[in-house]
Amino acid sequence: MIVFINGRFVNVHEAVVPVFDRSFLYGDGLFETVYVHNSRPFRFGQHLARLQHGAEFLRIRMPFDMCAVTEFGDELIAQNRLCDGVLRIHLSRGVGERGYSTKGADQPTLVMTVTPFDPGSLDRLLQWRLVTSSVRLDAESPLASFKTANKLLQIIARAEAESAGADEALLLNTAGHVVEAASANLFWISDSQVCTAPVVSGILPGVTRAVVFELCAQLGLTCIERTITPAELRSRQGVFLTLSTLGIVEAIELDAQPLHTSELTLRLWRSYRALVERETA
Repeated sequence: MIVFINGRFVNVHEAVVPVFDRSFLYGDGLFETVYVHNSRPFRFGQHLARLQHGAEFLRIRMPFDMCAVTEFGDELIAQNRLCDGVLRIHLSRGVGERGYSTKGADQPTLVMTVTPFDPGSLDRLLQWRLVTSSVRLDAESPLASFKTANKLLQIIARAEAESAGADEALLLNTAGHVVEAASANLFWISDSQVCTAPVVSGILPGVTRAVVFELCAQLGLTCIERTITPAELRSRQGVFLTLSTLGIVEAIELDAQPLHTSELTLRLWRSYRALVERETA
């Protein structure tokens, strides 16, 4: 496998990051995962915009402009002959002085890798079982809007779900409202309206989440932000997740209890797959 690191394309076994890199030591960095279909990254621009916004917030200098990053990503996909899979972009502040101070950390590190998918793995609507996590997200966290390199809360939540035999963890915020899953945004269907938690509740504003708003507008469906409790979620007409790697995934179970399923979820999934095909043709 070929990987990209700081402007060079090298064999994965030759790729080296210093042990004093701040992303390794403190999670001082950002990442994005981009779905690749037909050897083309889907909604690459939106992912890079979020990465750049996060870099500005964390005061990490981007070592390349976004046009160059786009070209590097396309070249990495080509060199690995990737048809379907994931392109991962990782930005680190780099090496600096010991401790939390960012002094001296003025040479950021940009790494990109790819992971292949089975081309047929997304030919059907996937279904997941959820378990409510003990982890609570802080709606006031200034980092909620970014994919920071430190995702320990999400890792703990996913470990809880897997220990319980589930596929994914459902996360609440400190106010007790349902906000998202460990690796995905969450939607539910109520009276034929498509609903999702507000950005201000502490969620990551996902790229695929934004696509669902677009699809609903095209299909004449109402899509709104609204708060919901776990008890209310159980009675809704349908629940689904959105994430860049898998698109739309239907939730069929919560805490070992079945959830209602809706034809609207399947309709949105079909529309999403059609959009991906058009934009990556």
